[in-house]
Amino acid sequence: MPADAEVGPGSLLVAAPTMFDPNFRRTVVFVIDHRDEGTLGVVLNRPSDVPVDDVLPSWGRHVVEPQSVFVGGPVEKKTALCLAALRAGETAAAVPGLIGVRGPVALVDLDADPDLLVPKVRGLRVFAGYAGWDAGQLGGEIDRGDWLIVPALPSDVLATPERDLWGQVLRRQGVPTALLATHPGDLQRN
Repeated sequence: MPADAEVGPGSLLVAAPTMFDPNFRRTVVFVIDHRDEGTLGVVLNRPSDVPVDDVLPSWGRHVVEPQSVFVGGPVEKKTALCLAALRAGETAAAVPGLIGVRGPVALVDLDADPDLLVPKVRGLRVFAGYAGWDAGQLGGEIDRGDWLIVPALPSDVLATPERDLWGQVLRRQGVPTALLATHPGDLQRN
């Protein structure tokens, strides 16, 4: 079985405590698409100081706090992606301007009218750039121990920066994985 067999749209890639790549250290990546050709996701826990209103004025007032653009990853940093968590009873297929990812989480067409979408969603978050892996690349990183694959909750997509999403996701996995949340990051500071 390939190392990335458990990866799928709607799963999370949680950076292992030993991941030292500055693009991904202590990150939680929401997988939007995963196929033989590669994988695409966005980092959920890297807010920027740029207000969404500055780059996408029609969407700024509709995104959840802190209403800033999040750094989705190191690829195509000038590309904007938007994720939505749908309200109970709504499906992405029934809402124009949404592409279902998994369950109540959908990708938003930023050319759509936000005023039509907002009543159907619990929240929206905009990302600049994305995390991407070519065929076989993510499997190699998983084999090396860089990533843990865990299920996502819709609330993960809308988590506020004050919340330690990395630690919270690890803690809810149960022992022994939950113990990784206590890793100090820099062992010399332990």
